Amino acid sequence: MEKYLDKNLPAKERAADLLSQMTLDEKIAQVAGVFAVPGREEEMKRFLRHGIGQVSTLEFRNCESMEEAAQWQRTLQELIMESSEHHIPAVFHMEGLCGAFIQDMTAFPSGVNRGSAFDPELEQRIGEIVSRQEAAFGITQVLAPVLDISRDSRMGRQSEPYGEDPALAAALGTAFTKGIQNTETAGRHPESVAKHFLGFHNSQGGIHGANVDAGDRLLSEIYGKPFQAAIRDARLRGVMPCYCSIGGLPIHASKQYLTGLLRTEMGFDGVVVSDYSAVENVHQVQHVGESKGEAGLRCMKAGMDVELPMPVCYSGEMKEYFEEGKEDTAVLDRAVLRVLEAKFRMGLFENPYALTGEELKKTVHHDGDDEVSRQAAQESLVLLKNNGALPLTGEEKTIAVIGPHAGNARYYFGGYTHLSMVEAVHAAANSMAGVGAGGDTAGIQMERVPGTNVQVDETDEFHEVLKKLHPQCRNLVEVLKAKLPETKILYAAGYPKAGVDTSGFEEALALVREADAVILTLGGKNGSGSVATMGEGVDAADINLPACQDTFIREAKKYGKPLIGVHFDGRPISSDTADELLDAILEAWTPAVFGAEAVVNVLTGDDNPSGKLPLTVARSAGQIPIYYNHPNGSAWHQGASIGFQDYVDMSHTPRYSFGHGLSYTTFLYEDLVLEKKQVNPAEDLKLSLTVQNTGNVSGTEVVQLYLRDEKASMTRPVKELQGFARVELAPGEKKKVVFTVSPSQTAFLDEDMRWKIEKGEIKVQAGSSSEDIRLEDAFEISQDLWIEGRERRFYADVRQEDAKDGI
Repeated sequence: MEKYLDKNLPAKERAADLLSQMTLDEKIAQVAGVFAVPGREEEMKRFLRHGIGQVSTLEFRNCESMEEAAQWQRTLQELIMESSEHHIPAVFHMEGLCGAFIQDMTAFPSGVNRGSAFDPELEQRIGEIVSRQEAAFGITQVLAPVLDISRDSRMGRQSEPYGEDPALAAALGTAFTKGIQNTETAGRHPESVAKHFLGFHNSQGGIHGANVDAGDRLLSEIYGKPFQAAIRDARLRGVMPCYCSIGGLPIHASKQYLTGLLRTEMGFDGVVVSDYSAVENVHQVQHVGESKGEAGLRCMKAGMDVELPMPVCYSGEMKEYFEEGKEDTAVLDRAVLRVLEAKFRMGLFENPYALTGEELKKTVHHDGDDEVSRQAAQESLVLLKNNGALPLTGEEKTIAVIGPHAGNARYYFGGYTHLSMVEAVHAAANSMAGVGAGGDTAGIQMERVPGTNVQVDETDEFHEVLKKLHPQCRNLVEVLKAKLPETKILYAAGYPKAGVDTSGFEEALALVREADAVILTLGGKNGSGSVATMGEGVDAADINLPACQDTFIREAKKYGKPLIGVHFDGRPISSDTADELLDAILEAWTPAVFGAEAVVNVLTGDDNPSGKLPLTVARSAGQIPIYYNHPNGSAWHQGASIGFQDYVDMSHTPRYSFGHGLSYTTFLYEDLVLEKKQVNPAEDLKLSLTVQNTGNVSGTEVVQLYLRDEKASMTRPVKELQGFARVELAPGEKKKVVFTVSPSQTAFLDEDMRWKIEKGEIKVQAGSSSEDIRLEDAFEISQDLWIEGRERRFYADVRQEDAKDGI
């Protein structure tokens, strides 16, 4: 038996043995992917003459059943292995942010929803389900988590990351990675590919894939922190860079970031795969390299291992560089070795094929999977405003429900869900990067929402997508009618998802006049393609509610009825009109299958909202970027001697602060106790506090711990989230929350770009949001200490116990 076929040997040893036997053609094949299309397998064969490294499974979205998807994987894998001289199986990869793009899989709320939940344990369970379900189909590389830091609501992909805070993203992203990578299914060990390395959401103008103006300090301290945490604490095995240029080079071709920062400094030892067509973009879009082959070589030398989704630059011309001795084959061997080692780690050589029949069904569907999605939807709802209109009294005889989202559950699914990807197939124009995006909708024939370039999607063709993928999913009106059978529920769309159209007002206002309470669903359409108002490649200069929706709120207010706003979208609600005139506002984001049920539970008081904003909400795009952990002397902490404390036309302060979220009960914070007031830089510090439910209903409080470096050798943030805990409390109940903090959490890059734990006073703040601080104290770090960045702790450990126990 060949040495590389011995499953008892380490993956690295097996990979080295196989590499030593491979021809140049075989090696080139292993660093490229192929975009699979049903029925075009014969055309694919010209890319598979020596096997292939990876297979894109995006088109699994169109399979009619699980069985069809599984059989297609088996057919493709057989074809690939037969074509490979050493029968090397391909890695099949699939997106995993919100679940698999396969019929009858579990769908999950968007990343921003799960950021609002502040629940790492739940995030790990989601990762485990995604891992198991995709591995059942032979998919062993999951393109998730999304570890971007999002500070710009113009960016159409704001729904994908966990929010703006690096510690929150580090905790949730690490948990998701563990869920993916610690789950063995049918002898396979899937691996995560975290994206989009690095600074993706800091692109100029909030434009997808544009240049990023960010220094190394910002990139390492803020944007790099979640990646570093997942690498160190979860052994992250895959990374996908972003489309952007940083520091004068596309990051796909940047040795400084792909090798220097990612591998040497952060300690990453897995596989770097390209975003779709991003290697080709280096030459075609960013105009780097005299030819595609030269651009590809630059990327590979920088540390880019695999080109996806097709071999454009990692192809014939590149092969000639190595064949003719113009470049050292060690560059290629390094990438191939990483690819092969991953395949051995994944168990692909022993288990290359999707499951079938009953084994497939039993592996995919486990009791409780849907409950995890339901829990994620429920925990993610954020009550932004409430003057007593919520919960509903139960005495309302008639409720008017207005808004397109209330009658169409497709609005509850964000970008990178299976539903949005199938919608994109039917959209008149594609916006998804790397797979033939159009670029301009102006000349495309489609029915538009009046006054916009957004496609109307209230058609049978789009409604059938929901019926096929999630037939059990109910809209808000349906759930309200089922939950309140004695109440008359009236519904009208009233206004569209965008634009200025008021033609539906008369019908809707007639219902408002008749109602005892009014529920207005607000927002746009988070998704993909020309039907979306935000999503991948669908960015916006205006982050506020559509004009038609603001206008309707003003008209409805004239009738004096309680107005409750429920917002569905991937960017947060931002509206002066809504803030001023609505009696309650519930942020729902895109909560997926069980979104309507979760919303109705909150509206009726059957569930007490516990979500907290994972990002700062700007009043308008003119404030962007706005984020809570800004440097001292910035934003609404501008120095008094510098200028006016506000814009001439708007406050410097945000509309809603990071960590904000109301409850139907109240919480009392007491007894902040620090184990000691001075620590050396290498010892931990325990601190505790008690939180009590002082209201009449059960509730969950997200306790937030912030640290502030009072005086430092560099400009530091005004405060930084360093720990959090979801604390469930019955009326009158009190619990103690104990955080274990490491001084290394305060480490920063000094003037010489070395990671420094600095001597000095650290203020401790605990509270219900970044602006609602209830308790304060301080401790002192006794001396300076320089460390490696990967040695830091990224967020505090936390435990809960009976309030009577000691620290």
